[in-house]
Amino acid sequence: MALYSAGVEYGIHCLLFLTDEKGDGREASVRTLAELQGVPPELLAKVFTRLAKANLVVATEGVRGGFRLARPADEITVLDIVRAIDGDKEIFECRNVRQRCAVFQTGCPEPDWESAGPCSIHAVMLQAQQRMEEALAQQTILDIVRRVARKTPPEYGEQVLKWMN
Repeated sequence: MALYSAGVEYGIHCLLFLTDEKGDGREASVRTLAELQGVPPELLAKVFTRLAKANLVVATEGVRGGFRLARPADEITVLDIVRAIDGDKEIFECRNVRQRCAVFQTGCPEPDWESAGPCSIHAVMLQAQQRMEEALAQQTILDIVRRVARKTPPEYGEQVLKWMN
């Protein structure tokens, strides 16, 4: 099972489509982005509501209104998007198994040495979460856009723009 929802993936893809490799933004409607990715517009509408609430995108006015980035692409991290869409998620929930060990007598408190300090397993999981979040915080939308641009032919970007227009 994935830690993050499909909404996170769609949100990242949408913000990539709203950015060119120079970091300049463009605007697009939720309907256009949904059609481009083959997903229901209602799903992306929920994603964009969360992105807007987190000040990552802003709505644009007019006949062709939609959304654009609320700040430069090099200032929006993957962690920002994850938190906007899925909130803060713990990768591990400590169930305090050590406090229910059958070796300790039923009804008696566990020994002091057993409950002293944080659970060693939980400490490892917290460290893993911290490293994962640090890695997500180091990658911006612009970083990913440029990575995609390096591996795709120039025609692809032109086709996407033509299709969106």
